[in-house]
Amino acid sequence: MAAIHPPHPSITAKPPPSSSAAAVALPPHFAFSITSTSHKRHRLHISNVLSDSTTTTGATTATIHPPPFVSRYAPDQPRKGADVLVEALEREGVTDVFAYPGGASMEIHQALTRSNTIRNVLPRHEQGGVFAAEGYARASGLPGVCIATSGPGATNLVSGLADALLDSVPMVAITGQVPRRMIGTDAFQETPIVEVTRSITKHNYLVLDVEDIPRIVREAFYLASSGRPGPVLIDVPKDIQQQLVVPKWDEPMRLPGYLSRMPKPQYDGHLEQIVRLVGEAKRPVLYVGGGCLNSDDELRRFVELTGIPVASTLMGLGAYPASSDLSLHMLGMHGTVYANYAVDKSDLLLAFGVRFDDRVTGKLEAFASRAKIVHIDIDPAEIGKNKQPHVSICGDIKVALQGLNKLLEEKNSLDFSNWRKELDEQKVKYPLSFKTFGEAIPPQYAIHVLDELTGGNAIISTGVGQHQMWAAQFYKYNKPRQWLTSGGLGAMGFGLPAAIGAAVARPDAVVVDIDGDGSFMMNVQELATIRVENLPVKILLLNNQHLGMVVQWEDRFYKANRAHTYLGNPLKESEIFPNMLKFAEACDIPAARVTRKADLRAAIKKMLDTPGPYLLDVIVPHQEHVLPMIPAGGGFSDVITEGDGRMKY
Repeated sequence: MAAIHPPHPSITAKPPPSSSAAAVALPPHFAFSITSTSHKRHRLHISNVLSDSTTTTGATTATIHPPPFVSRYAPDQPRKGADVLVEALEREGVTDVFAYPGGASMEIHQALTRSNTIRNVLPRHEQGGVFAAEGYARASGLPGVCIATSGPGATNLVSGLADALLDSVPMVAITGQVPRRMIGTDAFQETPIVEVTRSITKHNYLVLDVEDIPRIVREAFYLASSGRPGPVLIDVPKDIQQQLVVPKWDEPMRLPGYLSRMPKPQYDGHLEQIVRLVGEAKRPVLYVGGGCLNSDDELRRFVELTGIPVASTLMGLGAYPASSDLSLHMLGMHGTVYANYAVDKSDLLLAFGVRFDDRVTGKLEAFASRAKIVHIDIDPAEIGKNKQPHVSICGDIKVALQGLNKLLEEKNSLDFSNWRKELDEQKVKYPLSFKTFGEAIPPQYAIHVLDELTGGNAIISTGVGQHQMWAAQFYKYNKPRQWLTSGGLGAMGFGLPAAIGAAVARPDAVVVDIDGDGSFMMNVQELATIRVENLPVKILLLNNQHLGMVVQWEDRFYKANRAHTYLGNPLKESEIFPNMLKFAEACDIPAARVTRKADLRAAIKKMLDTPGPYLLDVIVPHQEHVLPMIPAGGGFSDVITEGDGRMKY
């Protein structure tokens, strides 16, 4: 039950400033334009590096200044802190938020109803809201915004904040808090959410002065978007939301420490050194991660100039086209044999926008043990954290690639044809494959058919588990921001709300949640949001009645002893339980079930052709294993390529 505090609009407003409130002053090199409140969204884009000079291209480009922001209020008109907060969001270009109301945040929701710009997509659980904000950010590249009340509302955001931090997703989370005088008294629905989230956010704020709201919101969006992106939390006590104030929109940001540590594009000969290493290499490999999603054009040009094959992390899928002959697809625990072979045999590993995650490296000493390592990343904490590079650059990968490409364009062409031929032989020898047993539907085949019918152009979200890995393997991502998945945290329940966020951010796109029955059940309530908002989210549910990935590990390492991994009804094992079609029916969403491989293509086509949302329950065998597989802590020599749950180990 939400706590409701009586209004307390104490007036502490100061006289209005003499200058206009429409313009925003920023420190040198950090100015960005305040966007209009027109229906079409224009969001700020901030470079991840500092520059002392204006970068110019061959052509002269005119600077376009959007019209000044027009407030609903007169410059000297007092308004509630909640209205200041909402207008601050408008000034950042926000048009969509995912907010669930409660007693400590209802002032913010009242203010949202007065906004002509911001639409609230009402989730049915705060975790659904924060995952939807993540999906929005991942699909658009813009910060997602979610809002929750104090206490349990705020703590329900924790998984999403941790997920956004690990996967470098820009997000601003706003929470209501009990009034300032009650903080620390164990008041109803009070949690110290700033302390709770300190280690899982990039930064967070507790607002103690209503006049700080404009500056704090501007800082939050800047912090979330710049450098290595991540989540920022703003905790706003209810009495601050109710307090009347005349806002000062021209307050400068106060981030001297953060700004002083921002990487500068001064690489002191490192680019020439990298080009020299590329020229000396015989078996180079690109190891590309989520840090390259905003640099796909530069990455493609680099590959054109060098002919170096590309292996992607789970987070980097789509940064380089999977359909290219030079793509080795995903590397790591469930990566392709040929991608892991290439890294193992390489003499030069170009690690761009990656963090040498354990699910990629396995046994660190054995990972790329023959290679010289070049590491480029925006976050200085990642350089040398897990694997010591021979050459490193802390900076924006886009700027670094532009510099590398300029140098490479002046060099003679490179020839790695023998190396590529060796890798092509590995592709033929160890392709991604699956087996078919009678009329049963292989889950890999379902994703392959979806890829064919969508032309590889859909935005795909997933939960976590076997279906997630198959979606990474068998759907071919050719563009960035097509692939939305919980990588570092591995949060089940991510897929459905993330698809909501993607559908809001990209209404022109086909959005498909490829989910497992275990993950789907964790946020099944968001079907109601999809229906009410009429979002055309398609749900391809790979239903094996088990926690598939845990079952796979039970098969391989625990003699197939089932330890609470069966999700059906033990008293009626022959029946599908629960009946997912009933969930869809309860939310007035069209749904169907398919059990035979021969019927699958037509069923997926009907799902895609049906206007609006649709759920397709695809019954698949639980004995399937995700292969290849390098066991945790193992190396390439330990790779598993055969077997499933029908065998004993």
